[in-house]
Amino acid sequence: MRKLLITVVMLALMAVPANAAEWTAPTVPDSAQEWMPKEPETFTDGVLEIMGNILPKIQPSFVEAFRTCAGILGVVLLVSMVRNLHGSAGKAADLTGTAAVGILLFRSSNSMIALGAETVAIISDYGKLLLPVMTSAMAAGGGTSGSAALYLGTAFFDALLSSAVSALLIPMVYVYLALSAANAALGEDVLKQMRNFVKWLVTWALKILLYVFTGYMGITGVVSGSTDAAALKAAKLTISGVVPVVGGILSDASEAVLVGADVVRSTVGVYGLLAVLAMWIGPFLEIGIQYLVLKLTGAVCGIFGSRSTVGLVQDFTVAMGLVLAMTGAVCLMLLISTVCFMKGVG
Repeated sequence: MRKLLITVVMLALMAVPANAAEWTAPTVPDSAQEWMPKEPETFTDGVLEIMGNILPKIQPSFVEAFRTCAGILGVVLLVSMVRNLHGSAGKAADLTGTAAVGILLFRSSNSMIALGAETVAIISDYGKLLLPVMTSAMAAGGGTSGSAALYLGTAFFDALLSSAVSALLIPMVYVYLALSAANAALGEDVLKQMRNFVKWLVTWALKILLYVFTGYMGITGVVSGSTDAAALKAAKLTISGVVPVVGGILSDASEAVLVGADVVRSTVGVYGLLAVLAMWIGPFLEIGIQYLVLKLTGAVCGIFGSRSTVGLVQDFTVAMGLVLAMTGAVCLMLLISTVCFMKGVG
């Protein structure tokens, strides 16, 4: 009787039809829905339309970033004047100025860190919906074993990276900023080594995760193929330069994205790719603006500001670079994973 039941169940499972049906990508979150292109003819058209939709909306970020820059420069200039006029009050002026600059920096940076953490969570949640769809499409097209191995790796690393960002790396950025502010207030680099250790920890945690991810993709044979050498070189240089900290690692996997360009027109993955970009480009540009403006502010402050104040601005710039690295890593990891599935489906 037991053998008979097993046979009946096996026959029933074998009777289930399997075909490469039209798979539907998950719905884009409301936060990115308005940026999505209407009906792009090509993937490039879709990206350009997303950029066109987003760029006018981030103008307030420019204004806010330069307002913070002006406030910091005003404080630093005032402290410099007070210190020159009243030499005996120099230490008190430096301490007051450093505290004021720290408050201005933390107010603007806190919102960017929160935006980065929210973006990572949104992209990760969307990936949890998109990757099973891509796995099903790849399995239905005959890549059952390949889809299982690919999904196992991509789902694991996506969950690991997003959990590490929310539970460890973002809190460590706040620790880094707290140590930077305390070190600037004390003025003797008492906490410099501890601050540098926290930065090293965050940086290498990201790098190790991405090294293992790209290594896994290479072992499974999905990050491979051939594409136009000039386009590949340009993509690697762009990614390496735009994404701080981990851009070099991610640029090594950029070939997977370019190789998938030939199949994006005929797979459901194109919607997923555009959705991920719509969720990511806006926040990444906002944080990037803050990062670049802080770099500019630190350079100008270096002309007449005190060492502690200039160092504090530079430390906050480093923090924004770390947040950019986190958001860039999560986004590009999902893009690479999606294109790898598309290669299997195609």
